[in-house]
Amino acid sequence: MTSHEGPEEGEQRGGNTVTAAGKPYTRDVHHDTEPAPPRASGYFAGLTQALTRTDAYRDGHLSRPAFLSLAILTFITFVGNFTQLQLSAALPTLVSDFHISVTLGQWMTSIFQLTMGAMVPLTAYLTRRFSTRQIVITSMVVFTLGSVLAWLSPSFPLALFGRFLEAVGTGVMWPVLQITVFSIFPLARRGMAMGIVGMAMAVAPAIGPTLGGVQTDLNGWRSIFLTLTIIGCLAIVLTTFGLHNFGQADTSAHADFFSVGLSIIGFGGLMFGFTNIQACPFSAPVVWLPMAIGLAGIIWFVLRQFHTEKMFKAGKSSRPALLDLSVLRNRSFSIGTIIASLSFFAFSSLIVLIPLFIQDCRGYSATISGLVMLPGAIAQAISQFFGGRALDRFGARPVALIGTILLTAGTACMSTIGLHTWIWSISFYQFIRQIGMGFVMMPVTTWSLNCLKPSEVSAGSAVTNTVRQIAGAVGSPVMILIMYSIAAASMSSGQQTIPANITGIEWALRISAVINFIMILMVIFGVRGEDAGSAREAVRIALHHDSIEQEDKGTKALAHTDDTAKLRTIETGK
Repeated sequence: MTSHEGPEEGEQRGGNTVTAAGKPYTRDVHHDTEPAPPRASGYFAGLTQALTRTDAYRDGHLSRPAFLSLAILTFITFVGNFTQLQLSAALPTLVSDFHISVTLGQWMTSIFQLTMGAMVPLTAYLTRRFSTRQIVITSMVVFTLGSVLAWLSPSFPLALFGRFLEAVGTGVMWPVLQITVFSIFPLARRGMAMGIVGMAMAVAPAIGPTLGGVQTDLNGWRSIFLTLTIIGCLAIVLTTFGLHNFGQADTSAHADFFSVGLSIIGFGGLMFGFTNIQACPFSAPVVWLPMAIGLAGIIWFVLRQFHTEKMFKAGKSSRPALLDLSVLRNRSFSIGTIIASLSFFAFSSLIVLIPLFIQDCRGYSATISGLVMLPGAIAQAISQFFGGRALDRFGARPVALIGTILLTAGTACMSTIGLHTWIWSISFYQFIRQIGMGFVMMPVTTWSLNCLKPSEVSAGSAVTNTVRQIAGAVGSPVMILIMYSIAAASMSSGQQTIPANITGIEWALRISAVINFIMILMVIFGVRGEDAGSAREAVRIALHHDSIEQEDKGTKALAHTDDTAKLRTIETGK
């Protein structure tokens, strides 16, 4: 299959004209050119009536309702990312208060990733069945209830359940935001839009742990959940009075709840097993058994999706698959998803390895560790913005190529760290790495979704976020397992503990650098076709636009000639 199905059906670059793509398999994120139905009277009636693209994006600018709605969705998604990381600095205090082990206490952060991984496959169905307002308001109510429960919980199980509810409430927000951006912006402006919202998402890792640590030191770990409760109430008010609907909900849609169960067992079991690798050997039943059950569940889930999709498209079933995996048949989408997942795999592993090196191997405080990582997080936020703008101007290939080269170079330099390395050189290497991440993650994801048909974007968003979430959950424990295995081998050969751990970290970073180099090759040989940015494609697009202009001029000239001939005939008849 070619990397793009040709120009999107009825869509014009930089314009707003979009025709329907037929009955969508999942919600069509583009809007028809048919006249919008009359607006219902009343403030809330206006909010519930879906904005068309013409309503949302006019003359190259967002309308006020669309801008407000997009800002609210970005804020809520930011809160989800912020919440996921904010508790990391408070774990030692929480473990002490509840008198539990560190391994058990880590579930306050691990459950977030597990729950989000299980929730993402549901987004294609949820965005098809329910309106934007229904999804977001319900999500924020669940999130707020979870925050209240964790804030007031007298025991660890209740606090953990509150954390689970927080993850349920924010688990679908990033796919919903992606789908909304694609429903508003024309193809030629999506890179910039995704860069802006991605910049907001990249700020969360920079400030989440820092603010969480400050709150814990000043008022205890419960103050974190009190703050999240207040934020949740604010989000409910904002969504109730400011958020508009985008796209039409299909109230006749039904979920395959057996597939829902398989996805929870499959993705949840796999990530549960990988998470336990950090505390237990692979031979422990708590590691290999959940992983085996998870893999079996995922295989069953995938086979069921293909079978259900086949029956649905053949007209033998009225219920579509929970997750439209047919989008993976699009070569460009699959390549983009793999590249984004590999980058997330490498990125998530270094978030754990580098603080481990700074604190355990070099003896610096958690504050210094956070300051070392802070410039890189800010750099990624800025580079995601400029990466999105560069995507619109130059295409995905040159932008992603620069990003993967920087990511590889920074990781290779990072793998040379040792016992006497200047600590701030690590900050510089991480700064380079995260600039590369900003030029890879969002541009490649946007390009891969652009390669899908309009009706496939919702399913594509769910698929790419599911795969990326799994890669992130797997990356950290796998790299830690490699690091500890090499460190154990070094200690058995007579090396002391700290130098052995540094050796293990160095080799884990070298493996990460190899993964980044593979990403360079995938960008060179795989990112091609429309919007990829190749010179040949740019010339083809330019010639295509020129031919359209010439046709328009010819049509106008012909029409003018016909009108002149008719006028002469009338005058002669007179």
